[in-house]
Amino acid sequence: MGWFNEVKNPKLKSIKKVVTNNTPEGLWKKCSNCGEILQTKRLVENLNVCPYCQFHFRCSVQDRIDLLLDDNSFEEVLVNARSSDPLKFHDKMPYAQRIEEAEKKSGIKESSVVGTGKMNGLDVSICIMDFSYMGGSMGAVTGEKVATAMELALQNKTACIVLSCSGGARMQEGILSLMQMAKTSGLRQKLKENALAYISVLTDPTTGGTAASYAMLGDVNIAEPNALIGFAGPRVIEQSIRQTLPDGFQRSEFLLEHGFIDRIVERKDLKAELAYFVKFLSRR
Repeated sequence: MGWFNEVKNPKLKSIKKVVTNNTPEGLWKKCSNCGEILQTKRLVENLNVCPYCQFHFRCSVQDRIDLLLDDNSFEEVLVNARSSDPLKFHDKMPYAQRIEEAEKKSGIKESSVVGTGKMNGLDVSICIMDFSYMGGSMGAVTGEKVATAMELALQNKTACIVLSCSGGARMQEGILSLMQMAKTSGLRQKLKENALAYISVLTDPTTGGTAASYAMLGDVNIAEPNALIGFAGPRVIEQSIRQTLPDGFQRSEFLLEHGFIDRIVERKDLKAELAYFVKFLSRR
């Protein structure tokens, strides 16, 4: 039982505390798929993809911009747009307080960023969603940013790309959030009428009202590997129909097999793939 006495030893406990406190945070990250412990620096160098199992971690907006757009080509619009509290919503805390906390956590003012840029020299308008801001939920401002990306494409006669990463409509904004589904879908139809390319990229997760509107309306719908894509979550569906769902249900591989999406593209190939479709669809 000597080991037990060592664990109880107050001096040993204090040494462990010093060691723990002196260890820098954020040096390591555990892969939630295979369980491997990864060096954060190496993970970032590998585009936030696990080198062992190819699990795609979620990315920030800036990571996506750096990955997909040519250097220094991105010009953001609606920079200061942020959610208000039109319904004075209050659940466990006031919605206004949730907004403040989400801004501190994510470092951005809304769950999406919109602007224009170049992709392998090709002009595009682009909107990128970020899950770190309230689960990438779609409120009135995010709906406006997606719509703005489409309006910029119409104005500049360029392709429009939207990268979705969202838990769905933002309940704190009620019907105002749900109205964004109709607004964005209407503008997507205008792109079609003007023969302008609209490419949707679905990342993990793309669910709820986001999946039920602009995320699934692309000329080409591209997904990252193993992304959760669907309207209601698997557990909700199982509880509703009281049946066991197939393995991999609502994952991008399952959706590709059943014709709901067009391609699955690994992150390292995404820029080249998008640039190809932008160039190809612009010839219509």
